[in-house]
This record gives sequence, C-alpha cells and structure tokens, in this order.
Amino acid sequence: MAPGTPDCRSAGRYLLWLVRSQRGRIAAGAVLGTAWMVCLTLPPYFLSRAIDDGLGPGRWSVLAGWSAALLGVGGLTAWLAIMRHRTMTRVRMDGAFRTVQVVVLQATRLGAALPRQVTAGEVVTIGFTDVITIADALTVTSLGVGAFLSYAVVAALLLAVSPALAAVVLLGVPLLVVVLGPLLGRLRSAETAYRVRQGDLAARFGDIAGGLRVLNGVGGKEVYADRYRRGSQELREQGYRVGAVTSWVQALGVGLPTLFLGAVTWLAARMAAQGDLTAGDLVAVYGYAAVLVVPVSIFVDGGYELSRGLVAGRRVVRFLAMEPGPTSRAEPLDGPESPSVLRDPVPGVEIAPGRLTALVSDRSAESAAVLDRLGRFSESAATWDGIRLDDIDLTQVRERILVADNEADLFAGTLRDVLAGRGDPDDEAVGRAVHAAMAEDVVRGLPDGLGSHVDAQGRNLSGGQRQRVRLARALLADPEILLAAEPTSAVDAHTEANIATRLRTARAGRTTVVTTTSPLVLTQADTVYYLVDGSVAAAGCHRELLRDQPGYRLLVSRDTGDGDDSGHAEGSDDAGDGDDSGRPGGSDETGDGGHTGGWDGA
Repeated sequence: MAPGTPDCRSAGRYLLWLVRSQRGRIAAGAVLGTAWMVCLTLPPYFLSRAIDDGLGPGRWSVLAGWSAALLGVGGLTAWLAIMRHRTMTRVRMDGAFRTVQVVVLQATRLGAALPRQVTAGEVVTIGFTDVITIADALTVTSLGVGAFLSYAVVAALLLAVSPALAAVVLLGVPLLVVVLGPLLGRLRSAETAYRVRQGDLAARFGDIAGGLRVLNGVGGKEVYADRYRRGSQELREQGYRVGAVTSWVQALGVGLPTLFLGAVTWLAARMAAQGDLTAGDLVAVYGYAAVLVVPVSIFVDGGYELSRGLVAGRRVVRFLAMEPGPTSRAEPLDGPESPSVLRDPVPGVEIAPGRLTALVSDRSAESAAVLDRLGRFSESAATWDGIRLDDIDLTQVRERILVADNEADLFAGTLRDVLAGRGDPDDEAVGRAVHAAMAEDVVRGLPDGLGSHVDAQGRNLSGGQRQRVRLARALLADPEILLAAEPTSAVDAHTEANIATRLRTARAGRTTVVTTTSPLVLTQADTVYYLVDGSVAAAGCHRELLRDQPGYRLLVSRDTGDGDDSGHAEGSDDAGDGDDSGRPGGSDETGDGGHTGGWDGA
C-alpha cells in the first residue's frame, strides 16, 4: 500500500499527516479511550451508592443491584481497555511503517546523491529510533481526549459531593501543567542537541569502520579512535543532560499528582470526620482520587511523548526535504537526441562524444568534483549540447550518464546479480564486461563462479576485486556517457595496463571520462586535460603533455625514470592475458599490497 504524500512543512504537520492518514482508526481509538477512562470514574460512584443506599439502610436488594452494576461496569471497562490497546497498537504500527515507507522511498529517490547529503548512520537512526518515537507520540490521540473528559467527569461528580473538593481538583491540574511546561520545553531542546550529536558520532563510526584497513596502513587508527572516544564522551555528557531533565519530568510527573491527590484525600477525610460527608461519599472521594491518577499521568506522559515526537519529526522532515540534485526549472527539458558535447565551464573541460577523455590533477578531489558536476550530483553550470544540465529531466540524466566511483554500493547477492544491477543481461554480455574489467579471476576464484554469494559492500572480496567488480558492473550497464573515478587505483601495473586497453575497446564509439594519474591509462586516452587549481592548464594527448608540461610529467611519472610508460602499457597486455588464465587472483593481490592499497578499505 502506498504511504501517500507526507506534509513536510513542519514536524507538527507531519504528525498531523500521520493522524489524517488513518482517521477512522484514530477516531475509533479516541472513542474507545474516552469510553474507557469515563468508565473508570463510575465504580467509585456505584460503590458509594451501594454503601449509602443499600448497605447502610440494610436494603439488600438495592445493594445487590448496585453490586451488579459495579460488576458490569468493571467488565465493560476491561473490554474497552483491550479494544483500545489493540486499536492504538494498530495506530502505532501504521504510523511507524508509514514513516519507514516514506523514508525508504526518499532514500531510493535520492539514489547516489544520498551519501553526499546524509550519512548512513543518520538514516539508520531515523529508521529505528525516530520511527518508534513518532509512533509512540500518536498514542496521545487516544488518551488525550479521554483524559480531559474523565477529568471533567470526576470534577462534576466531586462538585455534587463538595464544591471545595471540586475546586481543588479544577485548580490543581492546571498548576501541574504550569510547573511541568518549562521542563518539557527544556527536554525538547536537550534531546534535539543530543540527536544531532548522536548522528554525527554514528557517521564518524561508519567512516572509521569503512576505512579501518586504510587507517591501519597509514598509522591513523589511534588518531581517529581518540577522536571517536572524545566524541563518545561528549555524547555521554549530553545524554546525562537529557537524562537529568527526563528524571525531573518523570519524578514530578509522579510526585506532584501524588501530593495533589493526597491533599484531596486529606480534605475529604477531614470533612467526613466533621460529618460533612457520608461514609459512601468518603469512599467515592477515595476512588475519584485514585482515578485522577490516570488522566493526570496521561497529561504528563502525553506532553513528554509529544515533545519527543516533535524532535524526531524534525529529523524525518529534514530528510524528506532533501532533493536528489540541483534543478532550476519547474518543467524540465529533454536531453539531446544524439550524443553531444558535455561541458563544464568551471575548469573549462569539454567532453567530446564517442571519445575517451582523461582528467589529471594532483588533487583527486578537483577531478572528482568535475565528474560530480558533469553527472549532476552538485550545483554547476555544466551544459549538454548547450542545454544546462540542471534544466534537463533528471531521469534522463541518470539513464544516460553514469558516474562510477570506488565507493559505489555493492549489495548482497550472487555475483551475477551484483553485476547485472536492475537489468537482465545474457551470459555473453556479462562475459564481455567481466573480461573488459579483468575480473575473470574474481569469477574463477569464487566457489560457484557467477552464482557465488557476495556479501554486502563486497566484504568477502579484496579491494582490487571490488574495484574490478564495480567497473564490470558499470561497463555492463553500457551508459551513453560513463564517468569513472580512478577505475584502476587498487590494482597492480600489469592488471592496470590490461584494463586500460580493454576499457578503450569495450567503450569504442561511446563517451568515456576517467580521472587518473596513471600513464598506463593516460596512454589510451584520446584527450587528456591537465588541471591545476581546479582549472585546465593544458589539454592534448598524453605524449604531448609529457613533452610540453613539466608539472604534468612530474605528476604522472612513476619510479621508472621514464616519463612515458606507453611502451610498458602496450607490452604488458599480452602478459596480462597470460597471467589472467594461468594464475587467478595473483595480480589483484599484488595491487592490494601495492601503491594504491588504500582503496581497499574505502
């Protein structure tokens, strides 16, 4: 069942949307809750009548009648409590699952833009903690109305017994609200700060867990562990502050009603001792005092749950307000009908259709930023055939332009399903993609080949294997434009040379852009853009830039004493094929332990 369109203008409006989405069930819960709480006020009245009208005068038939009424209302109260609890359980479950649905749908809509805007830890916290908190807040709709009505009924019954007692009841509960109101506001502020810090710490933990092997390799594990330890201690202190306010709310929520009801009971006992109340009235007042505990507790607990629900609702609303990408038109345009030039005016990069283009920078973040703009994952003035990219329908952009990076998610499943994605390619297409990505040894190294299970994020694969699986998946998707970030950073030179050659062959006639500083890949590129401080400093083929640009030559040269590795790239392709067929996994292990093993933990 579709969850509907949530009202994301504020946390309060979102909670109201959840209420409106199940009006019938909410109304039934309110009726049952109100009837249950009103029924709670009747036993003291029936008991007083049984004492004064039946037991006192010795009218046994009257006593039996009031006793039967007392038994009947007790049974009705029990049935109403059961039905109210069942109904409100459905209300909570509906609210929880409806929130989960809209959060999952939003995460799906954000797609690859999700990790750029919110951390995985924050999404998990929303999906578990906030969802439950919002669901609990919806119970106010059942007991809130009943609490007010039962409070009014008890006040009316006490008015018939004693106006003084009724006045104490009518003035006492508003006094409780005045005392607890500021504490609830302070609690909301403290919980908001706690949730923000909790999300930040969860994100930091995810970063540490994801890059643990890299941190070990560069000796940074203790530094990050110390930062996490300090952050955890700060979160603990913030939790203590939330707990302190919560304890005061709960203590006063129990203590003040007890003092208040004790005062009512003391007054009634004095009036009975003075002869102003009958024995039956005194018993009734005791009963009314006990019944008042329920609505007063509901006032306190309801305010507490509603306060927490608004805090959680703000997190959900903020997440639902995120957009998958920049847009500047209410009615998006269609993309170009044929392969066209893709241009990013910030660095001055022009991607010619049907060619292999490479971006080189001494700061990988600069070249990666170009891919983000060309893939419409960040705000930019990039154009496609002269049309601003953010004016084009986002669905068309995602279908025709694919950004492939080394942090792309790998979902759990068979290797074939991981490679296929949402498509259903035949064996021949899968084989071509696996061959182009030099991933045959990955297939052979698994017990059941393409049918072998791959853990989430490819945890049962090495870093180089994961990179080649991601590249094979991107090639199998066969997009019109492929933007690949460092596609060979986690493999050794031998495997890299083979991937570069096969990538060019596999993408012949299609537009491909790679970011790299590897001469083995750059040799295969038709055009190379050399970026300095985020702008194009020079453009041309790899050999021309080696000859004319000293900075480029220093950046891409490896410890071979030769700035041009083209001969090595060409000479190692055949050797790579031989190794690929004779020694599965050998090149990948070399790559994982080599100069770019940092990607292994990325």
